[in-house]
Amino acid sequence: MAEKGPLKISAKELTSGLVHAKDVEVFIGRLAMEEEWEPLGPTPFPSIATLRSWDHLLLSRYKPFYAPFCDYCCLCTYGKCDLSKGRLGACGLDMKAQTARIVLIACCIGAATHLSHARHMVDHLIEKYGEDYPINLGSDIAVEMPHARLITGIKPKTLGDLAFLLNYCEKQVTQCLSAAHTGQEGSYIDFESKALQVSMIDHLAMEIADVAQIVTFGFPKGDPDAPLTWVGLGVLDLSKPVVLCIGHNVSAGIEVIDYLEKSGLGGPGETVEVAGLCCTAHDITRYRDQAKIVGPISDQLRIIRSGAADAIMIDEQCIRTNVVYEAQRVKTPVIAVSDKASHGLPDVSELPIEKIVQMLVSGSTPGVFLPDLEKAGAVVALTAIRMAPIRQKFKIIPDPSQIQTQASQCTFCGTCRRNCPIDLPIDQAVFNAKNGNFELLSMLHDVCLGCARCEQVCPRKIPALSLIEAAAQHKIKTEKYRMRVGRGPILDTEIREVGSPIVLGEIPGVVAYVGCANFPNGGREVATMAREFARRGYIVTLSGCSAMVASYVKNEEGKTIYEEFPGAFDRGGVVNVGSCVANAHISGAAIKIANIFARRPLRANYEEIADYILNRVGACGVAWGAYSQKAASIATGFNRLGVPVIVGPQGSKYRRMYLGRAEDKESFTVYDARTGERVWVGPAPEHLIIALETMEECMVWTAKLCIRPNDTTKGRMIKLTHYVDLYKRIYGRLPPDLHMFVRTEADIPVTFKDEIMQHLKEVGWKPWERPSIDPTLLKRLVRV
Repeated sequence: MAEKGPLKISAKELTSGLVHAKDVEVFIGRLAMEEEWEPLGPTPFPSIATLRSWDHLLLSRYKPFYAPFCDYCCLCTYGKCDLSKGRLGACGLDMKAQTARIVLIACCIGAATHLSHARHMVDHLIEKYGEDYPINLGSDIAVEMPHARLITGIKPKTLGDLAFLLNYCEKQVTQCLSAAHTGQEGSYIDFESKALQVSMIDHLAMEIADVAQIVTFGFPKGDPDAPLTWVGLGVLDLSKPVVLCIGHNVSAGIEVIDYLEKSGLGGPGETVEVAGLCCTAHDITRYRDQAKIVGPISDQLRIIRSGAADAIMIDEQCIRTNVVYEAQRVKTPVIAVSDKASHGLPDVSELPIEKIVQMLVSGSTPGVFLPDLEKAGAVVALTAIRMAPIRQKFKIIPDPSQIQTQASQCTFCGTCRRNCPIDLPIDQAVFNAKNGNFELLSMLHDVCLGCARCEQVCPRKIPALSLIEAAAQHKIKTEKYRMRVGRGPILDTEIREVGSPIVLGEIPGVVAYVGCANFPNGGREVATMAREFARRGYIVTLSGCSAMVASYVKNEEGKTIYEEFPGAFDRGGVVNVGSCVANAHISGAAIKIANIFARRPLRANYEEIADYILNRVGACGVAWGAYSQKAASIATGFNRLGVPVIVGPQGSKYRRMYLGRAEDKESFTVYDARTGERVWVGPAPEHLIIALETMEECMVWTAKLCIRPNDTTKGRMIKLTHYVDLYKRIYGRLPPDLHMFVRTEADIPVTFKDEIMQHLKEVGWKPWERPSIDPTLLKRLVRV
């Protein structure tokens, strides 16, 4: 049963000693729907069972494929239970259900992380601005929160409405997580349904978090011409005190900037450098032009060990859990502001600012826990100013002259390489350095993940990561790139312009490069892929760490992708929406296409909108460096909406993919909504989530996964042109499954027509009887 909003009591007539009234309606609870702006759809506030039939329908086509880490379940005291060879655990679970259960737990963690971020953000902003602070994204955005409207049926108007929506989200995460307890759910397909449910909630929570900070902090409101900022390890002016903000919740970082400006130390010609890592970095640059981005999560150890930071503020998410230890090694104080990541530091909330600063500057404590954000902003700024002359940028990355000495202990045992997540030749690089050749060490800087697992296992305790950075100092000093700051949502006016060409296939697709920095060959691959698809006329959207590294490759004119292409959501546009929580604007754009362009009812109408997106909106997500549980829930939330996602090779460690079977024609048979007939539409899209090995393979699949049943002849010809061209360029031949996507001869790309016609003749292809239909998976949408 769907969850309800405020309790409504109606009475035809009400009489008391004080009042006599007719047709009375009383609402108990927060009133978030003040008008009937659209008829309420069938699924307001869906519970974990409301959309179960949609999930089962999706998963009957895209069957879960499991790749468990091990054969055992160790989650309760009956275990460990061996689930191999068809065995059941003590509770009755088999291997498929157990693996699906682990996937559900990961998605719950991911959703809970964004949700707690949103809760902290909204509560803080209500305390600061009041619950009646309006949601206003500007005159070009009328559908301000498509996820909120689609999922709950509510059109939020104030910060208080957002807090009300978070109550629903928190309940759903709790219920989904409870299903993972021993002796609860037993079906793999229903574990997956709950993973899809909680991941849908994740997108709603992300939308709430980003909209709240956009409207209160004055971030860009969908501005295609959002300003350019600097990103890279070489962007900092080390002659100044440096504050480094690490995490995802920008509220504390903004307090630092505000304190500096009020004190006359910030703004143009600022005295203190404020820079960030990961998503907080995105959001401080959305707030002030003077802020800078050091880089993605993979640069965290590098920048700490470099000694550049004179004070480090950590909020929540994607923080190295030994950050206090690493910072202490370079004499940098740490100020933790989130109770989710307090790192064992003393709570100094009751102490005056000057006392806290003295504690940190004197070194009597390596850091403090200070959840009072306004006070923390002052403490961080003052600490950085006073520590700068004391520390003098003390670092533990050796000078190039010391590399050979520190590498001299290497025995070329290979332990470091065996422990590297991406199998880098660290052993050879260090051994070469022992003999005076630093070239390979320097090259590893561009692809190293910065995890330092190599250092943990080295029997000689050689600091391999520090040696890599030392060898690359000549590069690091020049690592300065231009990136467009996060613009936030897609404008309704943009959706009106591109809705038709996207749905008809004339814009070949929307490609979203999202997620973390666990890249198989460095972030430059993301930059290469994004530029390739922008040049081909796809709409390229980016967020998070991927948006940062997309700037790392310059064209022949020395321009980054953000300088080369416009920032509009249009053909050939490159759109940085912002931090992790801004991912909701990418999925929200697909929802808006169904609503604004196709005029499909949006309010609490999830199944119909998702069905529309699956069959008509050529979009594909690419999480090439996905590493976290948040990435799992983000991807799974896209999947429930019908958007396929590609993950890099490390993504196979999520243990589950949703794979279609192209040879199973029945699974790709849909209803023609005009006639009610069942029609095969080809494997489009073929998979919902798939892990791939190489950049080249990823580009081919990206083009392929943008093909949709609804493509017009012109649209299908355009999409096949890109698919065939990429396939031929990489593999040297035509795609072997091409016949599954050519409906009539008119679909065939003109450039390859003779070659393709010969191929089709060889495989016995015949024109489809029904090439043009109105496709849907939902029988209730048949209009006959």
